[in-house]
Amino acid sequence: MTPSSSSRPSLFRACRGAFLGVALLSGLINLLYLSGSVFMMEVYDRVLPSRSLPTLVGLCLIVVGLYLFQGLFDALRGRILARVGAALDEDLSQSVFQSQLSAPLKGRVEGDGQQPLRDLDQIRAFLAGGGPAALFDLPWMPLYLVVCFAFHPLIGLVTVAGAACLMAITLLTELLTREAAKAAVGAAVQRNGIAEGARRNAEVVQALGMAGRIGARWGAANARYLAHQQRTSDVAGGLGALSKVLRMLLQSAVLAVGAYLVIDGQATGGIMIASSILTSRALAPVELAIANWKGFVGARQGWRRVKDQLARTAPGEAPLALPAPRRALSVEGAGTGAPGGQRFAVQDVSFTLAAGAGLGVIGPSASGKSSLARLLVGVWPAWRGKVRLDSAALEQWRAEDLGRHVGYLPQDVELFAGTVAQNIARFMPDPDPDAVITAARAANVHEMILHLPDGYDTQVGEAGAALSGGQRQRIALARALYGEPFLVVLDEPNSNLDNEGEQALTAAILGVRARGGIVVVIAHRPSAIAGVDQVLVMGEGRVQSLGPKEEVLSRVLRPVPAAEPRLPQAAPLQAAPLQAASLKVVDSLGVAR
Repeated sequence: MTPSSSSRPSLFRACRGAFLGVALLSGLINLLYLSGSVFMMEVYDRVLPSRSLPTLVGLCLIVVGLYLFQGLFDALRGRILARVGAALDEDLSQSVFQSQLSAPLKGRVEGDGQQPLRDLDQIRAFLAGGGPAALFDLPWMPLYLVVCFAFHPLIGLVTVAGAACLMAITLLTELLTREAAKAAVGAAVQRNGIAEGARRNAEVVQALGMAGRIGARWGAANARYLAHQQRTSDVAGGLGALSKVLRMLLQSAVLAVGAYLVIDGQATGGIMIASSILTSRALAPVELAIANWKGFVGARQGWRRVKDQLARTAPGEAPLALPAPRRALSVEGAGTGAPGGQRFAVQDVSFTLAAGAGLGVIGPSASGKSSLARLLVGVWPAWRGKVRLDSAALEQWRAEDLGRHVGYLPQDVELFAGTVAQNIARFMPDPDPDAVITAARAANVHEMILHLPDGYDTQVGEAGAALSGGQRQRIALARALYGEPFLVVLDEPNSNLDNEGEQALTAAILGVRARGGIVVVIAHRPSAIAGVDQVLVMGEGRVQSLGPKEEVLSRVLRPVPAAEPRLPQAAPLQAAPLQAASLKVVDSLGVAR
């Protein structure tokens, strides 16, 4: 299990040595940046007056060596920062991915749900870029200011004034881009969500002629994103251009002040040139920081979102490993609802199933059947009450262990890009081929798989696009049966099956019961519950009836008299609540017809 963010040491604490190395290299680099100014001053003040060629050659050799060291240290700093970014990805990528998977089960997810991984990419890219180097160079500005004051106090004052103006521009950039950058991320999430939803449902969009309208919705979201992005870019670009102009003006001003001091006899020509170069170098980190401020703001907001996401979805301490369940499934006054919601979808559900039992769950639409299925397999946690396997509540199981003992076929069947065998084996690293084939035989899909182009090695494509609906459902049934789980929950498992598939489904249900497992089948068609021995009727999120299949069905599915023709305006008779629910069940199962 991936450790929680609270138990994992801070990345920046773990990379303390790397950051200290970057700070040391930044100090050396900034000291070496003085080489050009000192070289220029020595050439003007020593070489030209003395016309000494050996002195010029010696100075050239020294400055070349210093420049080489400066380039080496700069390259090392960049490589260290790039590796810090890679360490960040290695440390957080699995946690962020697992958090992204669990987020829909704990609340509503905006957009396509991929924003945490995009944030991590943005943070890594910022660390590997030039932004952190500029931030590490900023603390060395006082060094250049001290040297400028050493040249002459007036030169130092002009430089300080320019630095203050650039720092003000930096703060103004932060204030003006913070909200726009945040709004741009929100608009991007909405835009990506619309695009991903349209891509997943491309067939419906095309068949119903919705492409233009969906495109218009995406275009509106994209326009909002571009507006916020443009505002951020305009502010950062405009203030960046202003900082460049200000730096050039300041450099010229320092040159003019130096010329005045030379004319007045208070400085030499070398000091005049060196101070101009040094001033430019002193303000370069501020200008670079402004140029990278957009990336800095994005990385900072992304880091905050990643931390909040990890905190919201952090798993608790791993519980003690429990033995495999063998005896019973117990539901004790349990209730739950959609993640992030306030309304119970099912409540006060209680029943017990012994090993070898089969339970069919029927009821009208929106009665809570699928919500009950999610509660039984732990997808939705119990808000109150308990769901137990052999007396152990589901939250007492490790997620990986519970997954081995549970088979689940959801109403909306999804397969993953990969081979048929990988999907059946739940993408186990080294699955047992015999177990894969056993699961396929239990679902009576082995022969069908062998007739695929590459058999078990057939690529199913994204979301199983290479297979028909019935093939996807039967392979998903084999996945639910892989490893012979103790509890198997099937939500409308025959919605895409033909008669042969329904017979195979009944045989699979009987097979699970014969080996001592428990099967719960959510059904709208009566053929799906042919292999169960008990029936539970749901209505308005509560249990309406529970007992042996024949007894419950004889009560719920009692004959319905033929309706007499009546005028359109005739008022319908009001049935008692249980009778009304029963009529809906009759209609949903198609028995009366």
